[in-house]
Amino acid sequence: MTIDEILFLIFLIVLVVQLFFLLFIFIKWTYHKDKRSTFKQPVSIVVCGYNEEKNWQKLVDHLLQQDYPKFEIVLVNDQSTDNTKYLFKQWQNHPLIKLVDIPESIKKGLGKKFALTLGIKAAQYDYLLLTDADCYPKDNFWIQSMTQYFDKKDIVLGYGGYIKRKGLLNKLIRFDTFQVALQYMSFALIGKAYMGVGRNLAYKKSLFFENKGFASHLHLPSGDDDLFIKEVSTFNNTTISCHISAHTLSEPKTTWSSWIRQKSRHLTTASFYKTYHKFMLASWSLSQSLFWLLFILLINTQLMQYALIVFFCRLCVQLLIVFPLLKKTQEQDLVFILPFLEFLFIIFQLLFIANKIFKKNRFW
Repeated sequence: MTIDEILFLIFLIVLVVQLFFLLFIFIKWTYHKDKRSTFKQPVSIVVCGYNEEKNWQKLVDHLLQQDYPKFEIVLVNDQSTDNTKYLFKQWQNHPLIKLVDIPESIKKGLGKKFALTLGIKAAQYDYLLLTDADCYPKDNFWIQSMTQYFDKKDIVLGYGGYIKRKGLLNKLIRFDTFQVALQYMSFALIGKAYMGVGRNLAYKKSLFFENKGFASHLHLPSGDDDLFIKEVSTFNNTTISCHISAHTLSEPKTTWSSWIRQKSRHLTTASFYKTYHKFMLASWSLSQSLFWLLFILLINTQLMQYALIVFFCRLCVQLLIVFPLLKKTQEQDLVFILPFLEFLFIIFQLLFIANKIFKKNRFW
């Protein structure tokens, strides 16, 4: 057997791995349909922020417009050094808003876990809906859409997208966000949830305190969403809400360096995942990289035509599974350059890892 034939054999094995993920895991989200319920219990929206003066007003305006019978908004100022404290004064007597201010004199540790814990303690309702200060709901039915499963589930994972802008960076950020969601949404639907995103997440206050909050990973600056969900999620208590009204939007990074720093910071908790999740996520990521590498190596060989057939077969299956999801998340414009974005992102993964190893990350 020649080297080219060996490479092609490995190429086929990698294809099988890719098809396994597409046809047995990711397809779960493709065919998932939201089931409307009559859940109308009071909800507490908890939001923490550090130096988010420019974002608070927009977020609060969107939250106050929510079409839901009874809810409160808990805003936590996490020792901001900007004008957040003065901005909050306009809401100090608002009937729907509860303010929590953490003085600079308190030594609270790293990250936002302390602030989030205080916000959850201040919440008066058992059903919590979390987002970030630099986000806002897609429309006025966000609370209703994200809490519709609370009559049967304790945890609801939502999609936190980014605003569409011009340029390759924006497309790559939205592709990355979609790909991350593709994994955590699909794994949640097979009873193997391992993370959510703090931009759009719901769970019960009682579940939080039964688990002693973030106690087991309080020493880590990150993990208020993924590590917490990993700990409290079970086969039966977690689901997703992917209706368009359940989405939140954020302003994306505008420079390559800031995005790389952000992504590198998000990788800091991956090593604390369960062995099963680390193996599965690594298998998907590695099979993606190997598929492209082997395809490139086989292009200049006598097996090129067979490699092209395999490549396009995989692409067809990928589009059948992924395109409906791109429509669900309103990212369908990415489909026209999907292979290019996938290839480019593989290259950037190396930069994320290198940046994580050699550079010190910010905690907020």
